[in-house]
Amino acid sequence: MTSPFVRRRRLATELRNLREEKGMTAGRLSQLLHQSRMKVSRLENAHIRPDLAEVMKILDILGVTGDKWNEVVRIARDAAERGWWDSFGDAMGPRQRLYADLESGASSIREYNQTAIPGILQTPEFTWALVELDKREGPITYVPERMAQARLQRQRVALHPDGPTHEVVLDEFVLRRLAVPPAVLRDQLRHVAEVVASEPRITVRVLPFDARLVGGMLPRSSFALYTFPDPEDPPMAVVDTATTDIVHTEEDEVARYRGHYDRLRECSLSPAESLTLLGKVADELTGQAEADS
Repeated sequence: MTSPFVRRRRLATELRNLREEKGMTAGRLSQLLHQSRMKVSRLENAHIRPDLAEVMKILDILGVTGDKWNEVVRIARDAAERGWWDSFGDAMGPRQRLYADLESGASSIREYNQTAIPGILQTPEFTWALVELDKREGPITYVPERMAQARLQRQRVALHPDGPTHEVVLDEFVLRRLAVPPAVLRDQLRHVAEVVASEPRITVRVLPFDARLVGGMLPRSSFALYTFPDPEDPPMAVVDTATTDIVHTEEDEVARYRGHYDRLRECSLSPAESLTLLGKVADELTGQAEADS
């Protein structure tokens, strides 16, 4: 399906541009629409799911007709769609809902991860180990059981034959420093290798500790780049921070993260070398797991 989140952002841009071309303020539009100024603002900033009847009324107020009317209504219909993640509500966590939404309509995903194994490659045991780490940092805002169920559903959708291509640059920090039980991390690394071997659309490259990135600054956080089948849906960069995910669609902002990714990829091990390293670390973790038992 087309990502409703992507279409909400595109709809917001379309409505704002049409209103400004008409020379109308958001306040005046809200009066004619008989809605609050806040609601118009939230619609024009993609903060709410659109009501199709209201969007059509806005188009009528702005005098939009013909092909443009049809185009905006089509975008609004896509933006109003509900995905499987909506049945989980906030129980799966707002950040995971965002990623599930974007993955549903993406044609390609390129990701740099310096904190964990990507969600679509996680084993259930690894997911639960991350939950335990998360709890140590303070109250969690999701229901662990529902979050874990949603993560499995994300994997089924993303790994479907019609799913996006997905390339991951995985920082060696994750393999060496993440404090999950050795046996859990060992099995997780072996699972990654198995998925990559069986799924041609999934590629994992490991960025070694000693890699030197030339040509620009070091990335300050994990991030992911998304492209979509419709060329009118702009590429996105989603940046992972400690408390939220920041979505960038401006070309210069996305280009900066694309540059980061290209440099990271160039300094990473090849896919074959990366799988060899995953296997080596998994073997090392076997010894640690036996010592702990």
